[in-house]
Amino acid sequence: QVQLVESGGGLVQPGGSLRLSCAASGSIFNFYVMGWYRQAPGKQRELVAHIFSGNITNYAHSVKDRFTISRDNAKNTVYLQMNSLKPEDTAVYYCRARKSITAFGSWGQGTQVTVSS
Repeated sequence: QVQLVESGGGLVQPGGSLRLSCAASGSIFNFYVMGWYRQAPGKQRELVAHIFSGNITNYAHSVKDRFTISRDNAKNTVYLQMNSLKPEDTAVYYCRARKSITAFGSWGQGTQVTVSS
């Protein structure tokens, strides 16, 4: 089972940017789908973005055109570039790796993102 470690979170002002990283303990080449999710206080965990083998991506409507997901198979790392951040983006962000769309997969421990002036 692959271990995932997120990093790059922090406090940023509205309109600012952050880049999150998700480093895997092993190869992510064979993982069909990698994803970023987030959970705000008192809310359910929600999908932010997926990246599939072949670099096909999809995004939640709320982050489309502001966030970009990418994967570097050589570095076993998935990234989430977040621009034009809003206070409602405040949440713990989690990385997930799955070998199929129906698999439970592996989760990281999360990284806190706080958007506030």
